[in-house]
Amino acid sequence: MKKTLFVAPILVLTLIFGGLLTGCAGGGGGAGSGGEHMELTIFTPWPEVEFPYYFRRFEEETGITLNFVRISTGEAMARLQVEGDNATATLMWGGPNDTHVAMQRAGLLYPYQSPELENVPELFHDPEGYWNPIAVGSLVFASNSEWFGEQNIPYPQSWQDLLRPELRGQITMAHPSTSGTAYNMLATIIKIFDYDEEAAFDYMRRFDENIRHYTRVGAAPAREAAIGEAAVGLVFSQDALSLQAEGFPINVSFPSEGTGYTIEAASIIRGGFPEEFDNARKFIDWSMSVRAQELFINTGSMRMPVNTNAAVTEGLIPLDQIELVVYDAVWAGENRTRLVEEFMSRIDDAEDLAE
Repeated sequence: MKKTLFVAPILVLTLIFGGLLTGCAGGGGGAGSGGEHMELTIFTPWPEVEFPYYFRRFEEETGITLNFVRISTGEAMARLQVEGDNATATLMWGGPNDTHVAMQRAGLLYPYQSPELENVPELFHDPEGYWNPIAVGSLVFASNSEWFGEQNIPYPQSWQDLLRPELRGQITMAHPSTSGTAYNMLATIIKIFDYDEEAAFDYMRRFDENIRHYTRVGAAPAREAAIGEAAVGLVFSQDALSLQAEGFPINVSFPSEGTGYTIEAASIIRGGFPEEFDNARKFIDWSMSVRAQELFINTGSMRMPVNTNAAVTEGLIPLDQIELVVYDAVWAGENRTRLVEEFMSRIDDAEDLAE
């Protein structure tokens, strides 16, 4: 694997049939025996320890070669805005749906709705017909149990708990300019304050006093908490629960005031390679199928399937058992640029993000 510099250091990989990883990116000319195009180029923010498993299975089933770039959701959107009609990927696979809404509002997406949606609750559908749901999860506090045991203090159980003085310099979260996870948290806080943005940003200012640093990628704070670099990481549930299942000293708690949730989505990129559009549709359909959704169990990713016919990893807590903050994803998408700029102006300018 090799790294290439675009907007920021990101991992550029190609997954070849049979599981061989080599470093390259971009579309190619591969054609099948019938003349059909046999490649698909993907942007994905999902962890490199997880997504290659799914990609290999798709390649094995279809013979289609997947070229891909691992890139955070916010960076992907910024890059696509620059690339315009000459996008270097055809499918955005993963990332919170509100970022996909922002991409659609910016004219970056091509409409597609999978027939697999008939097996998905309507709550997870895109009413405008652009993005497709592939998984769901909620925001949690991932706390290092060893650190809290040594300090003899309780785990945070609410958003207000994150302001406690004993947590000064002990909390890690991603930055909303690069991470869909972090933007979900910002939108959640604004909703908790009943869309009073002044009150929400006052909370974020006080919360910032307890921040160790901001990271570029949304899953990174869970890893920092797992190895004791931070006492608390703000992440989506799957990032914390998967580390907990691996034996790391992680306690997972849901904020009592309610927590944000995400619909991980997949969308076709309007400026991508036209010859890959059919393969993008095939990959979205496959991603939402029972056989693909049940691969979440095999990888130990702790992701919640959207297909109601798919089996679920043992120990996962269904969303209907969690107090959720249901904000308007369309509002969040339409206001993303403005709110991120406000965060950078008032809280942190993203000049020194950790990886």
